[in-house]
Amino acid sequence: MNIHIIEGDLESAYHASIGIPEFEPPYKMEEYSKRLNSVPHLILTAVLEENPVGFMIGYNRFSDGSFYNWIGGVLCIYRQKGLASKLVDYQEDWAKTNGFHSIKLKTRRKHEAMISFSLNRGYSIIDAESKPDLRETRLWMEKQL
Repeated sequence: MNIHIIEGDLESAYHASIGIPEFEPPYKMEEYSKRLNSVPHLILTAVLEENPVGFMIGYNRFSDGSFYNWIGGVLCIYRQKGLASKLVDYQEDWAKTNGFHSIKLKTRRKHEAMISFSLNRGYSIIDAESKPDLRETRLWMEKQL
């Protein structure tokens, strides 16, 4: 499988996001533009035969030396093939090169695969935002670079 990672193509990343079932419902393009408008950010898209099959977007949300991994995913039929790891490797290298000392992310407790993936990549759970439905509880995770 000849997958390559491209940087900076919001349209392709957005197109990939629409096919990720965990996003209920997916963000509209306006939300992407609003979050990325005036802060340093990184948009990554995993492309197979000119088709976006995964993406990852992060930005400097906190101005505390951390890079915020806001949103990302891989289309279901391309999961378990190392694409998420390629995206994360690229993001971590980029963040380190650009002076960030850690990466933070927030996920929901119901996204067990994401939690497991992140823990296996060296992230730690640093905080939680409780919700009445425990599956909707948000978990904050961080990895030192």
